[in-house]
Amino acid sequence: MPDSRPLLPEPVRRAGAWCAVILLVAGVGYVGVLLCAELRTAVVPVLLALLGTALLGPLHRRLVNAHVHRSVAAALTCVAVVAVVGGAVYIVVAALIDSGDEIVRSLRTAGRDLARHFGAAGTSLDDIAANARDLLTKFGGTAASGVISGVSVVGESIAMAVLALLLVFFFLRDSDRAAETLRSLSPPGSADMLEAMARRAFQAVEGFMRGTTFIAFIDAVCITIGLLILDVPGAAGLGALVFVGAYIPYLGAFLSGAVAVLVALADRGFVIALWALGVVLAVQVLEGHVLQPMIQSRTVQMHPAMVMVTITAGASVAGILGMLLAVPLTAAAFGVVEELRTRYGSAP
Repeated sequence: MPDSRPLLPEPVRRAGAWCAVILLVAGVGYVGVLLCAELRTAVVPVLLALLGTALLGPLHRRLVNAHVHRSVAAALTCVAVVAVVGGAVYIVVAALIDSGDEIVRSLRTAGRDLARHFGAAGTSLDDIAANARDLLTKFGGTAASGVISGVSVVGESIAMAVLALLLVFFFLRDSDRAAETLRSLSPPGSADMLEAMARRAFQAVEGFMRGTTFIAFIDAVCITIGLLILDVPGAAGLGALVFVGAYIPYLGAFLSGAVAVLVALADRGFVIALWALGVVLAVQVLEGHVLQPMIQSRTVQMHPAMVMVTITAGASVAGILGMLLAVPLTAAAFGVVEELRTRYGSAP
């Protein structure tokens, strides 16, 4: 009588099944990333528009509840965004341009001071600061030639930004019909599940964007007040830079805080720069231990290690834009997984 026992034990067969699923998901994800890279001029505006819709949805709903026509409410929301973002970018760029020479001079002064106290280490810093202008000049020439040869990249970026803004308008205006459209496009028998997954993913992105915006606003206000007390020039622009940088977790806060400290060093000296560093660190501690747990406790939670890996992967795929999109897209994926666990985990 032939032996009917399986060739492999149960744990090995389960492990093999999971490996096959992981490889299949990884392969599909890789192909999806390649397709998105090839179609980036269409995919990136859609993703940015979804993030903008998740962030601006509450404002649009308030206007609609105030008996403003949906199209007018969407247009007013988009105009407000353009005004706020344009003003913030102008303030940041003006503040950094005005402080650029002072930063280089202060670095040279700090290098000389360190050379008097620490010898060779300070001399090396002084040499780096002394050559900074030449390096920036050479880099500027290289960048200029790159810009001249790649004007199409700038045009492509402007086109994507305009398309994203238009998509935000249409997404806000027609948001009440999104569920009906999704159900009409769903295969038979899967409309309820797809709608629930889409709602959970959008809620995760909306919670992340709203929480991050609120935290960024508090960080920017606190750091701006601290810089104003320390009489650091361009405090408003530096606060706006902190606000924008907060949308890239950890790395954005580090970069914007470093710029604030450098500007303080440029204009107010080493001691005030240390105080500015203390203000930045205090705000970051407040964010990490109070604001993040309190504000984002009801959204999808990700471990800091997962966030750092996600940001690194996004940067390797799409640079700064990938860093910006990586965390909210991962939050949406976590929301979908949580919905599937809720549906199928409780079915038995």
